[in-house]
Amino acid sequence: MQSLWMVLAAFSFATMAVCVKVASAWFNSAELVFWRGLLGMLFMWMLARRQKVSLGTAHVGMHAWRSLVGVISLGAWFYAIAGLPLATAMTLNYMSSVWIAAFLVGGALLAWNPRTGMLRQGPLAAAVLAGFAGVLLMLRPTIDQNQVFAGLVGLLSGLTAAFAYMQVMALGRIGEPEARTVFYFAVGSAAAGAVGMLFTGVSSWNWLHALWLVPVGLLASLGQWCMTRAYSHGATLVVASLQYSGIVFGAFYSVALFDETITPMGWLGMALIVASGVGATVLRSRAAPDAPAEEH
Repeated sequence: MQSLWMVLAAFSFATMAVCVKVASAWFNSAELVFWRGLLGMLFMWMLARRQKVSLGTAHVGMHAWRSLVGVISLGAWFYAIAGLPLATAMTLNYMSSVWIAAFLVGGALLAWNPRTGMLRQGPLAAAVLAGFAGVLLMLRPTIDQNQVFAGLVGLLSGLTAAFAYMQVMALGRIGEPEARTVFYFAVGSAAAGAVGMLFTGVSSWNWLHALWLVPVGLLASLGQWCMTRAYSHGATLVVASLQYSGIVFGAFYSVALFDETITPMGWLGMALIVASGVGATVLRSRAAPDAPAEEH
């Protein structure tokens, strides 16, 4: 059942991305972040109340930092979804495990010890190289020149997701319930989206268009809830690796709903990123066996 919950979580996040891509025709990224956060607040408040989890916290600063980097990642991902093929935007956002592996390898280089060398970091380094090789294969054949900036923003979403992930791990280590962590992330998303709208403006309101905002918030919360259920009995490598099924769902939606073409090199790049992400997750689990999955 844990595996099924994780697959359902990945499906929810991929379907949310479809709604974001459709809604981006009428709403800017700040508005999408705001509504995703506002609806997520409501859903997580209801869930916390049902689970009898207090939303009061003594770690406001840690939640604020997690929300800041998480909102940057979310906004960058929504921007990339609007400007790139859906499969490409989904895959770049799932690069956070590869980025974390890159941080670990970089830290090992800075703390170079001639006695131990880099042999212990060799598998992680290979995962990092495979991941970025996959990025090159995906971006070069699948995006146009006018989409280069959106591609860079997509890479930024994965990078900042890695920082947010590490902060979620830190909050988990000090005993913060996941419902509380996700609630404050939703609060931060709504606040940041509201501030962003002061600069980007507010789109003209159309109730038919606005209907697409509802599943953005609900599916994001559903995905988060399913992910929580998947990890309710402790993380396993199978469950952690199944989060990458979101890339498969994204590729299916990209081809079936948006008639977007993925070249053979694009498919190869996607496969490399999935393999490197799973590999990095396996290697990382040795240091943090109960670490959560990436959030979206």
